[in-house]
Amino acid sequence: MSEKKVKLGNLTLGGGKIYIQSMLNVPAQDIEESVKQAVRLENVGCEIIRAAVPAPADAKLIYALKNSVSIPVVADIHFDYKAALEAVAAGADKIRINPGNIGSSDKVKAVADACKSKNIPIRIGVNSGSVEKELLAKYNGPTPQAMCDSIERHIRLLNGFDFDDIVLSVKSSDVRLTIESCRMLHERFPYPLHLGVTEAGTKRMGIIKSAIGIGSLLCDGIGDTIRVSLTADPEEEIYAAKDILRSVGLGGGIEIISCPTCGRTQIDLIALADEVERRTRGIKKDLKIAVMGCAVNGPGEASCADAGIAGGKGEGILFLKGKIVKKLPEAQLVDALIAEIEKL
Repeated sequence: MSEKKVKLGNLTLGGGKIYIQSMLNVPAQDIEESVKQAVRLENVGCEIIRAAVPAPADAKLIYALKNSVSIPVVADIHFDYKAALEAVAAGADKIRINPGNIGSSDKVKAVADACKSKNIPIRIGVNSGSVEKELLAKYNGPTPQAMCDSIERHIRLLNGFDFDDIVLSVKSSDVRLTIESCRMLHERFPYPLHLGVTEAGTKRMGIIKSAIGIGSLLCDGIGDTIRVSLTADPEEEIYAAKDILRSVGLGGGIEIISCPTCGRTQIDLIALADEVERRTRGIKKDLKIAVMGCAVNGPGEASCADAGIAGGKGEGILFLKGKIVKKLPEAQLVDALIAEIEKL
């Protein structure tokens, strides 16, 4: 958790809670589809929504989003400072820029002044591919030191314009570089941190890389908001972020524990576990649910679970807190488990 707290709409970054965010992947000009996607993301648990604003005229998307969702809206700006100014005027809750590609200092000052007038924070984002050439030469590549020095330049620039409502992020597609850079950033600066592994890849590899990178930092007590970057439907980013938070003890909802199967398994455990995961995805209760393959890994091994099922040969048992409730045919197990979850 950061030392400095920054207001983002009705949220506080640095206040202890880790907020989940995602980014729209619909062209900014398609306002109708962008709004529909933003509403879907909010409905599945997105807490901060980000949208690219490539040109000043595209800032009308920010206005439409602000009138369609109740979560903070962040305008993602590259190169065109006028797009940032228009996004501020349209009601953006935060501006994401890389000051290094906005242009001259007077353009950065114009953005800082506009944000300050509306109490809007700025996220300084530096990726391994955007580090200044002289820093790459000094450190022989995009090292943690190079990335953090780049961030420091931008902090000093904004501070020079009497602006300090800042959120930071350093990202790379290299998981280890991301982790080491964020740890260094956390040590050097007091500002809230946005975590993510950029260009992490497809759903499968992207989730693995994000879980390692983001999860490691969260376990260190680092980070205030996260975005899981996937080459996939943005809704999958929200589900993955929730799972990462839940796995490190920072998120609520259903946590499923299930055994990996072995030669003792006489039930279609893989299908059962997949069905339980699908049917509990939208349940907001903080529960641990077990889906186990046999009596060996049933109520005893999973006694920590609030509710669970364990298989036999074409049948299984339903148990609560390690105590067997009833024996049921395999086809009835999931329905019975869901019914018990609804009671809890």
